[in-house]
Amino acid sequence: MRGHDSYGHHTLGHDGVRPVRVTAWVRGRVQEVGFRWWTRARALEIGLTGYASNLGDGRVQVVAEGLHADCEELLGLLRGPDTPGQVSGVTEIWTATGDGYDGFAIR
Repeated sequence: MRGHDSYGHHTLGHDGVRPVRVTAWVRGRVQEVGFRWWTRARALEIGLTGYASNLGDGRVQVVAEGLHADCEELLGLLRGPDTPGQVSGVTEIWTATGDGYDGFAIR
């Protein structure tokens, strides 16, 4: 059963069966502190594929594909107190999956 958002659009993957992609931008002191490696380890533990990449403005971009609940779990960890460095905020967008990823890469 598909859900709908407040605008009447279908929400992707909320049925828990079809995979989704979440792209998150993590702000704060998150570069050169092992953040991407920590994120990769958490994503692999959860069973997600994708990548984590440093951006030129100091943020880390995290792209993860998997079940909606699993992606939500990763977002919760990114916002949690146990990350390396110091996270000041996380912004995300949800989309359909692309061509998929093999594993979870550091870029």
